Amino acid sequence: MLLPTAQLMVDTHSISAEIAATDESRSRGLMQRQSLPPDHGMLFVFQEVGKPCFWMKNTPLPLSIAFIDAQGVIVNIADMQAHSLDSHCPAGPVIYALEMEQGWFRQHQVKAGASVKNLPRP
Repeated sequence: MLLPTAQLMVDTHSISAEIAATDESRSRGLMQRQSLPPDHGMLFVFQEVGKPCFWMKNTPLPLSIAFIDAQGVIVNIADMQAHSLDSHCPAGPVIYALEMEQGWFRQHQVKAGASVKNLPRP
């Protein structure tokens, strides 16, 4: 499935993100992906603010996820292990979630409270 992409600014870092904005694309996510290009991720866009949880079934790539509120502020970041059924949930209401290769946020010193710009509208 080919998804639209967007260039996002995460704090001061530019990334390319595939946009998962439909039920089908959000359900599939990064399942079956063996790798990601550098500075590339997937942005999940929800229609309503909520507390969506994520798991890693059928995802062989360890990922980090940033939960982002409607103002583009990162609420919290979690590391997710490949093929894990553990749930990872936002610490507060969000409308976006950004998955990157595990450790990307830490390597770029991006923490909760950082801003994400150029987000598409839900």
